[in-house]
Amino acid sequence: MKKIYNKIKLLTFALLLVGCNNTQSYIQEQYPNIIDIEYTPTKKERCTGWFTDQGAWMGFTIPSTKQWINGFCGPFSLEHRTWIADAVVNVSLKNKELEILPESTNYIPGEIQIVSKSDEGTITQELFFVDNHTVLIHIQSTANQPLTLSAKNWDEGVILAKDQNKIIAIHPSGEIVRIVFPEQTEISYTEENYEAICNNKDFFVEINHFYKKNENEVSSKNNYPSQLNKAKYLKEENKLRWNNYLQAVLRDDMPKEYNRIAVKSVITLISNWQSQKEGLLHDGIVPSHAVGYFMGYWAWDTWKIAVAMAKFTPQLAKDQIRSMFDYQLLDGMVIDCIYSDPEENNQRDSKPPLAAWAVYEVFKQTNDTAFLKEMYYPLVSYHKWWYEKRDHNQNGICEFGSTDGTLEAAAWESGMDNAIRYDNAKMVQNGDDAWSMDQESVDLNAYLAFEYSLLEKIAQIIEQPLDIPQQPIDIANYFFDEEEGYFFDRKLSDGSFVKEFGSDGYTPFWTNIATKEQMDKAIVHFQAPDKFATYIPFPTASADNPKFMPNGYWRGPIWLDQTYFGIKGLRNYGYNELADTYTKQVFDRLDGLTGDAPIHENYDTHTGGRLKAPHFSWSAAHLLMLYEEYGK
Repeated sequence: MKKIYNKIKLLTFALLLVGCNNTQSYIQEQYPNIIDIEYTPTKKERCTGWFTDQGAWMGFTIPSTKQWINGFCGPFSLEHRTWIADAVVNVSLKNKELEILPESTNYIPGEIQIVSKSDEGTITQELFFVDNHTVLIHIQSTANQPLTLSAKNWDEGVILAKDQNKIIAIHPSGEIVRIVFPEQTEISYTEENYEAICNNKDFFVEINHFYKKNENEVSSKNNYPSQLNKAKYLKEENKLRWNNYLQAVLRDDMPKEYNRIAVKSVITLISNWQSQKEGLLHDGIVPSHAVGYFMGYWAWDTWKIAVAMAKFTPQLAKDQIRSMFDYQLLDGMVIDCIYSDPEENNQRDSKPPLAAWAVYEVFKQTNDTAFLKEMYYPLVSYHKWWYEKRDHNQNGICEFGSTDGTLEAAAWESGMDNAIRYDNAKMVQNGDDAWSMDQESVDLNAYLAFEYSLLEKIAQIIEQPLDIPQQPIDIANYFFDEEEGYFFDRKLSDGSFVKEFGSDGYTPFWTNIATKEQMDKAIVHFQAPDKFATYIPFPTASADNPKFMPNGYWRGPIWLDQTYFGIKGLRNYGYNELADTYTKQVFDRLDGLTGDAPIHENYDTHTGGRLKAPHFSWSAAHLLMLYEEYGK
């Protein structure tokens, strides 16, 4: 039976390979040089992004044409933030006196490419990921002499060994890189380096990255370089996987430059995919693989990212959500962030409650009631936690807070770490491990009202009771200041409004709990150039605030999640034309967005200039949401 199955599997491989070879083109080929990741390792400047895929903990760059290495730079350890080598596979001709010069480089979705030339001919190299431990490099040469492969600048302390057609490099961090060549390759090595001479004109080299303890997960029996048809099949399978991602997202009625934004957003999310590792019990998406302190999962990043991922990779979206609930506390709290080393997890605060939104959006894409049943009671427990631990005066209106009594962690819990509205906030104690700010936050309670409505829907779908009382107060009217025509936080002491015009005031419109009359008053602010109709619309603080800073973190810059909430709020209340105008301004004016620059964490409100972390996940997620809703 097993033999029959294997024959069927091989026949399927062959048919797929034939079918793929007859395909004229792939979607991703329409998007060359999608993001600039040219970088040759140097101590003089810092790398700001890698090509990575499939949840791998390694990344590669395209070599800079000014500092050319004739091979892909890396692997770079995303965990230990170090280069295993400048390039573990550097390609030269056997006659090393012949100069090899760069001809072209390219980064298309799912693959990086370099082409070099010499008087002997052209060498083409293409690198793609097979799984979370493995890449294949497809090398083709028109030269009339063999190619010589060797590494370029191993990191200090790397130890080399040889096993048949494999070179094994052990890094001081404990990471292991195994390079697999075609079986007929002539390989020699010393303590400093290896040399592999290959007579083939068309062949593959395999690179594995792992730790000794998970070596069994990375099979050395596949030996892809010695199975040319299998390796070519894997290359086509990778293209089909990326085609499926893009087909699920792209619209045929959008301008090409806006399609490019959507493609770049998908790439950004997939490049931040990290596979299950130690304390990270499920695969998930980190905020940015380009920044060392972002190599974990954050709660409200997770909820937003999962909404976007559900459309083109729903299984990963589910695991993204599960990852945070893996650490749900007994009292229902979902903690702020988690890492592969659980000692680094932050339990001082939670994050805004958008988990039910994420779960429900995944359900809308998959119709998976089993997933709803799995997540329902954890969601209910989390919803209750807010009222048990973050409602100081037990009036059914919650505050952001912390478990350690610090204002710092309470501000983190809101997600808006240094927002102007918290400048005069103080902490009040609710219990041994529960503290609140002394102000009730409009965004938090709008999220909770939205979450309750979603829990009602989920309970109905899976036919389960919902034992949570509805909020006793009309949230929209409670937080709306008729005099100013806007939503604000309120002080616990006297109920007075904290009159700082900010992005928190968009939230009731996004959650659709505001009245039409409230939008008709707030629209004046949303269309005022000195408030929220700035060069890039919907900044995190009103532009006429004396404390406004266009590049001052949560005190003015553009965060695309908040801009999305503002624009979606306009759509909810019938202002579709204005929403499209603002979306177009985002797409057209953010620096580098339609070019080859990576998507950033935030942007300058008045110029669209890129600010903090590149390759930022929730920015990409909300660009996809803006793209999906534009013109509808």
